[in-house]
Amino acid sequence: MLDKLDQTLRFQQTALSLRGYRQEILSANIANADTPYYKARDIDFSSALKTALGTSAPGASAPVQSTGLMRTSAQHLTGTQPQSAGLSQLLYRVPYQASADGNTVEMDNERSQFARNAIQYEAGIGFISAQIKNLLAVVQS
Repeated sequence: MLDKLDQTLRFQQTALSLRGYRQEILSANIANADTPYYKARDIDFSSALKTALGTSAPGASAPVQSTGLMRTSAQHLTGTQPQSAGLSQLLYRVPYQASADGNTVEMDNERSQFARNAIQYEAGIGFISAQIKNLLAVVQS
């Protein structure tokens, strides 16, 4: 039963964690707007989400890898963690206009991407909230 619940919410959970990670990247770009030779970074959200889920189908189980923890007793559970493939796919953003100091951060573009990502994050929270309300309605009926 818990496995089914986990599969139901996995897509939104993975999407929210990637949105949060992207928000950190975009805020780092904005913070380094005046740093000479700083290169703006970003991720390709759709490919990172597909990679993190291990498939393009929502609700599919994410691949897991062993964390390599040492067990001191045979009764201890083996630790696993979701594969963070989306976290390693940082890309450089190509600027529309070159800067004299080599910095590729364009504040208008960064603010726009930051706001869009924040709105999509909030929408993801709304989707998860609706899914949980629907599950509660099914359980209570």
